[in-house]
Amino acid sequence: MTTKTAAPERLRPVRRTRTNNARRRESLTALGMATPAVVLLIVFLVVPVVLAFALAFTDARLISPTPARFVGLRNFIQLFEDPVFYKSLRNTVYFAVVVVPLQAGLALVLALLVNAKVRGVNFFRTVYFLPVVTSMVVVSLLWTFLYRKDGLVNHVISTLTLGHFQGPDWLGDPATAMPAIILMSVWQGVGFHMIIWLAGLQTIPAELYEAAELDGATTWHRFRHVTWPGLRSTRTFVLVTITIAAFSLFTQIRVMTQGGPLDSTTTVVFQAVRTGYDQQQTAYAAAISLIFFVLVLTVSLVQRFLTREKD
Repeated sequence: MTTKTAAPERLRPVRRTRTNNARRRESLTALGMATPAVVLLIVFLVVPVVLAFALAFTDARLISPTPARFVGLRNFIQLFEDPVFYKSLRNTVYFAVVVVPLQAGLALVLALLVNAKVRGVNFFRTVYFLPVVTSMVVVSLLWTFLYRKDGLVNHVISTLTLGHFQGPDWLGDPATAMPAIILMSVWQGVGFHMIIWLAGLQTIPAELYEAAELDGATTWHRFRHVTWPGLRSTRTFVLVTITIAAFSLFTQIRVMTQGGPLDSTTTVVFQAVRTGYDQQQTAYAAAISLIFFVLVLTVSLVQRFLTREKD
């Protein structure tokens, strides 16, 4: 008996060593696979943020023979005295306030429609999603031609009103430029969030709908008490992503209006890019970027707090 029990006792340290070696190899493998992603995050995320924070307190310019000097809060003081910044901030908030509920609501309606089990529903899913896979630059150029004074939009309006009403210069009028961009942006992005809503709808158990139907619940009550609570996590994701994208409005402005007319479509991101590259005021643009970062972070945290799961 002593000989039989001694052998397993001698094997335990060997097995433990082999287990430790296997774990060590797995850790090294995982570290090697994660290293490229970590390096990219550091180079393209951490380093730019640190540089932006440092440049915001200097007088650095994009091309200048003199080295950058520390100027303290001068850029931020100048920023809060700049009327263009307040106008761009107002335009950004206006765009986000309109786009977030409009795009989220329309995407949810489309998701409910394409979630029905009817013939040809895959065709409509493809049609609604098609603008998402099209480049925003291409979409912006296309809608620029549509919005021209003699473009298709005004031609349709004139035809429907039998020539009694002529459409405005949509992108040349300060009163209509931002609403025109809002309409185009919602059309382009609604398909993506439709897919997100659709994924959330398909995670809700069908038994809940069957039980509600047996209890005599109407369509509205099924949506209110089954569908909407079941989309809690999806709702948070959709609202946060739309908000971040709305506050980051840039491409449409750059292609379609260049911030005009009369800065009626200038946004915070567009002002930062224009200031940093066109006007070569790198430090001032970094200050704008920091304010924008704080703004988006605050709004996202508030949204996350308001849509959190309550016990």
